[in-house]
Amino acid sequence: MDFMRLVIVSNRLPFSVSLKGGQPRFRVSTGGLTSGLWSYLDPGSAAGEARPDYVWVGWPGGGVTEEHQPAVTEYALSRFKAAPVFLSDESMERFYQGFCNKTLWPLFHYFPYLTRYELEYWEEYKRANRAFGDAVLKILRPDDVCWVHDYQLMLLPRLIRERFPDMPIGFFLHIPFPSFEVFRLLPVSWRTEIIEGLLGASLIGFHTHDYTRHFLGCVLRICGYEHQLGHLTLRDRVIKVDTFPMGIDYGKFERAAGAPTTEERVGELRRRCAGRKVIFSVDRLDYTKGLINRLCGYELFLKRNPGWRGKVVFVFSVAPSRTGVETYQAMKLEIEQMVGRIAGAFGTVHWTPLIYQYRTLSFNEIVAMYRLCDVALITPLRDGMNLVAKEFLASRPDQTGVLILSEMAGAAKELGEAIIISPFHYGEIATAIEQALALPNDEAIKRNQILQERLRRYDINRWASEYIQALLETQTMEAACRARSLTGKAHNTLVQHYRNATRRALLLDYDGTLVPFVGHPQHARPDAELLALLEALGMGEGNEVAIVSGRPRGDLEDWFGRLPLALVAEHGVWIRPRGGEWRMLRALSTHWKTQIRPILQLYVDRLPGALLEEKEFSLAWHYRRADPEQAPVRAKELLDDLADYTRNIDVQVLEGNKVIEVRNTGITKGSAAMEWLGGQTPEFILAIGDDWTDEDLFQALPPTAHSVRVGLGRTAAKYHLASHMAVRRFLREFNETVPSKRS
Repeated sequence: MDFMRLVIVSNRLPFSVSLKGGQPRFRVSTGGLTSGLWSYLDPGSAAGEARPDYVWVGWPGGGVTEEHQPAVTEYALSRFKAAPVFLSDESMERFYQGFCNKTLWPLFHYFPYLTRYELEYWEEYKRANRAFGDAVLKILRPDDVCWVHDYQLMLLPRLIRERFPDMPIGFFLHIPFPSFEVFRLLPVSWRTEIIEGLLGASLIGFHTHDYTRHFLGCVLRICGYEHQLGHLTLRDRVIKVDTFPMGIDYGKFERAAGAPTTEERVGELRRRCAGRKVIFSVDRLDYTKGLINRLCGYELFLKRNPGWRGKVVFVFSVAPSRTGVETYQAMKLEIEQMVGRIAGAFGTVHWTPLIYQYRTLSFNEIVAMYRLCDVALITPLRDGMNLVAKEFLASRPDQTGVLILSEMAGAAKELGEAIIISPFHYGEIATAIEQALALPNDEAIKRNQILQERLRRYDINRWASEYIQALLETQTMEAACRARSLTGKAHNTLVQHYRNATRRALLLDYDGTLVPFVGHPQHARPDAELLALLEALGMGEGNEVAIVSGRPRGDLEDWFGRLPLALVAEHGVWIRPRGGEWRMLRALSTHWKTQIRPILQLYVDRLPGALLEEKEFSLAWHYRRADPEQAPVRAKELLDDLADYTRNIDVQVLEGNKVIEVRNTGITKGSAAMEWLGGQTPEFILAIGDDWTDEDLFQALPPTAHSVRVGLGRTAAKYHLASHMAVRRFLREFNETVPSKRS
C-alpha cells in the first residue's frame, strides 16, 4: 500500500464485550460488516498478500464500567489493534436504539410509517458522532488514511475534515440510500447536516448504482452541487461518489463447506431429511427481511401443490435482534403465530412442513445448512447488499442448489442467474419455489458455475482493495487543487508583491466573488462589512480598485457609487472611472431584444422558479430558484433554441452560474479591463472572479498579473480560493499592510 496506516471507524468493533460474574467476557462479532473487514485485515486470512497497518475505532458493547475499561482497551489493542469508544448505556439507547434504529434504519429501508422523529434522538446522534470524532482525532496522524463506515456515523467525515483538511477520508454506506422523495421526510436541518457530513469525505461508496444515483440526487436538491460522472466539485475540493458491491471471504466459506466435520454433519442431516427436499432461510429478526412474506409465500406454495406435501421441509432460522425494540417484539409474535398456523394446517403425524429456529446459528451450523439445502430462499423487502446469498453460493462445492433472491436486495444486481422475484407478491414466491424444486441439476450447476466464478473474483479482499485504491486516487485530484490553491508560499509571495508595489490595480467580480449567490439578483446587496472593506481598499495608497460585474449600472451606482472605486457594468458594456461619469465602451443596438425576449419569457413560464432580468444591453434568464433536476433540462433546451434564433444576430449567449444571458458580441470583461487600465501596466495587478465570464478577464491581463478563480473548475487563473469569505479574508490582509490615502 502507498500509505502509512489505515484508520477504520465503525459503530461496532470486530468483537463485543459483556460482563459476567463482574468480569468482562469477549466474543468475536459475526456481523457482515465487521467480519468482512476483519477478513480483509487479519494477516491470518490474507492468503500471503500484504495488508496495511491499521487501527480500528469503534464501540465494544454496552455495560462496560469505568473499572473495566482498561481491560477492554488492552484486549482490543492486543487482539485487534483496536481503540474502543466507550459510550454510556443511556447514550447508546438514544443514539443507536433511538436515532439509528428508529429513524434512519426504517426510513432508509422505505418504511416511513415506522420512522420516529425525536429531537432528543437527533441531538444524541450528533453527540455520539462528536464522541467518535474525538476518539479518532486522538489517534490520527497526518499521513493516515481514514475509512468511516455506515449510517451510524454519517456526520463524522466532516468532523474529521475540519481538523485534517488534506487527509484522504472515505465513507461507505452498507444500507440503501433512499430516493429524495423518501430522504426529504427528514426535517430540513437534519437532512442538510447529514449530507454536509458525508461531503466531508473524499470518496463516498455505495453497494449499487441506484443508491449512488439517489445520493447524488439528494446532494443536488439539498446543496445544489451538480455532478460530472460521479464527481462533485465543491468550492475547494472534488469528491468522488461511486459504486462498490461488497464481496465475502469466499475462500473461508469454500474451505468450511469442504471440511470433514461439515461433510459429517451434512450427512447426518440428510439422513434425518431422507426423501425430502430442504428449503433454507436464515436472517436476523428484522421487518426489512420480508420474513412474514416468506412464510406466506411458502404457505401459498403448499396450498397450490398438494403433491409436495410430505416431500419438502422449510428450515426457517431467525436470529434474535434488537429485542428491546417494540416493533421487533411484535414481529416475533406474528412469526410464531404464522409458524403455528402453517404447521397446524398442513402438518401430519409423520411430517412437519417447517422447522422454526429462533436462535443465532454458529458459523459451522450455517455452512452445513448451506451445503444441505436444495433451495436457499432469501427475500428481503429491502436490503443494502445481502451477503447471505453470496455465502450460500460459496458453500456449494458441488455447484448444486438453487438460489431464490429478492430483486430488492443489492446483491440481485450481481446475481442475475438466480431466480429473481418480487418479495411483495406471495404468488411470485410460491411460483419460484415450484420452479426451484423442479429445476434439473445440470441447469442449477450451469447457473452456479457462473455465479461462483464471479463471486470468487470479486471477493472481500478485492472490494476493500479497490475502494482503498480509489480513495488514494482522489489524492491526485486533491493535490492538483492544492497546487493552485492560494495558500502557503503562493499566498505569502502574492501579499509581499502587493506590499512592495507602489501602483496597484485590483479588478473584482461581485456575485459569487464578494457575496454568495442568492435566489433573486436583487437580494445580493452588499453588507456593511463588505462596503467598509472596499472603501479601505480604494483608499489604500497607490491602489486603483474596480468592480467588474455583469450587473446593471443602476445596481452598481446605487451600491458603490459613493466609494472610491471604478465600476464596470453588464460584463463591460458600461464603464465608470472612479469619481467620473458612466460611458459606453462602444455604441450598441438593442433591436434584437424584441426577438429574443419572448423566447426567454416562454422558458420562464415553462420552468417554475425561473425569472427574466432585463438589463440595458442584455437579457438574463435566471434559474437558481427552480427545481434543480428540471432546471438543467430546460436550460439545455433554451440553449438549443437560442443557438437557432441568434445564428444571424450580432449577439452572444453566455452560460453562467444558474443563469443564461444574451448580450451583444464583442463586449467582454477583458476588453473593459484593458480600457480601464488605459494601456498602462501597474506593478501589481490582481483579478478575482468565479465563473467563465471572468475567464475573458484572466486571459486579457498581462502575464505578470495575478488571477484567482473562486471555486474549482477549468480556468485560466493562476490560483483559486474556496469561497467569497476566503476572498474577503484575503483582501483584508491588504488593508492591514498598506496605509490609506486622503480622498
